[in-house]
Amino acid sequence: MMMATTATTDARCAGILLHPTSLPSGKLDATAGTFLDWMTAAHLTVWQMLPLTEPLDGLSPYQGISAFAFNPALLPDNWQAEVDPQALATFMANPPHWLLPYARFTLLKSLFGGSAWNQWPDIYKFRNPQALAQLDQSHVAELQAICTQQFALIQCWQQLKADANTRGIRLFGDIPIFVAYDSVDVWSNPDEFRLDDNLDPTVVTGVPPDYFSETGQRWGNPHYNWPTMEANGFRWWQQRMAWSLELFDLVRIDHFRGLEASWEIVASEPTAMQGTWVKAPGHELLAALQASHNPLPVIAEDLGIITPEVVALKESFGLPGMSVLQFGFNGLPDNPHALAEQVENSVVYTGTHDNETTLGWWQALQDEGQKSWILSQLDLTTGDMPWPLINAAFHSPAHMAIVPLQDFLGLDNQARMNTPGTIVDNWQWRYDPQQLTSTLAQRIAALADAAKRSPC
Repeated sequence: MMMATTATTDARCAGILLHPTSLPSGKLDATAGTFLDWMTAAHLTVWQMLPLTEPLDGLSPYQGISAFAFNPALLPDNWQAEVDPQALATFMANPPHWLLPYARFTLLKSLFGGSAWNQWPDIYKFRNPQALAQLDQSHVAELQAICTQQFALIQCWQQLKADANTRGIRLFGDIPIFVAYDSVDVWSNPDEFRLDDNLDPTVVTGVPPDYFSETGQRWGNPHYNWPTMEANGFRWWQQRMAWSLELFDLVRIDHFRGLEASWEIVASEPTAMQGTWVKAPGHELLAALQASHNPLPVIAEDLGIITPEVVALKESFGLPGMSVLQFGFNGLPDNPHALAEQVENSVVYTGTHDNETTLGWWQALQDEGQKSWILSQLDLTTGDMPWPLINAAFHSPAHMAIVPLQDFLGLDNQARMNTPGTIVDNWQWRYDPQQLTSTLAQRIAALADAAKRSPC
């Protein structure tokens, strides 16, 4: 097939990584507009976020109740007063395809004490049409309230996106490759997943044993039923991508290597040790998505151990990959994160939401010789760490440079967003509005201008 050129990295630009829950209020309110104003002053033209979905358990946006619905926690405090009844009626006359299943799922979860859908009575577990029709009739007000929340969130988001785009700022979203088993996506589309006759997973996701874990990582997400998906033209994925591109100007596919092959673990296995690499029809899926969205504004999260087959899949569609400068100083040859190995068709980061903050990473380095070697590769005229690494990202050949707000603010690991493999003290960080000063914006703008990353 002909390689497509994406619209994601067509000019040098700089952006920021900040999830909306890290706004001072943690909501889609006036603080988001203030943040856009500050981004404009800082000459930052891309706002990257994590998934906007409602966390299933805890706060992680990567295990969501729905791949489509917004997290109601993002609603502004005064949201009910902003709902236009006529606009709501128009919306409900032609709702998104995912809205009613999501409302039913949320209601049933509430009615059954938050239990997983495979523990519900069979009439709901197997989605008996008569039972669902009766549910609709007997819980009109509750279902309407859930739908109204989503309507309000969509309106808030549409306004935010319009405000961002008017300022020349693009919104950059995130698509987790897998979905949670206890999600409306699996409940309402069981044929699209590898489930048995009782709707339990036959195989689950994970990664095999490696240097970091003797037993691997058993994530537990259900695997896709790829033959069924391919037979129906990847309908669910098409809907998912179409909705994502209504919300965002470009999106990242998390764990992109899973579109080439993924580690399948028999569901009864307690660890990831006994598994198999199984090929996925990633080429066919991306071709189908590209046929609907060309150019395809997708960035491939290709971190970790990436095979030549994964690289070939990414490059056959011209998709930008990622590099993280914190990973670039191990001294090994052909390190794709090293300063000398940066490429244009990519997005360079100082660190991601899963990394230490750059200051925290720097403080944790114990070898003074290694520190001296790292500093010898950086421009130290920009100030103390993390500024030399920020400057290196901005001057990278990569067309897009993204820096977490924590790094711009020079914060240590107390401001870390997430520590993989842990379940406490994650996803909670918020900035103080007083931290976004005009002086800081001017400093960032000067770096962006010097690196020819402004405007995008």
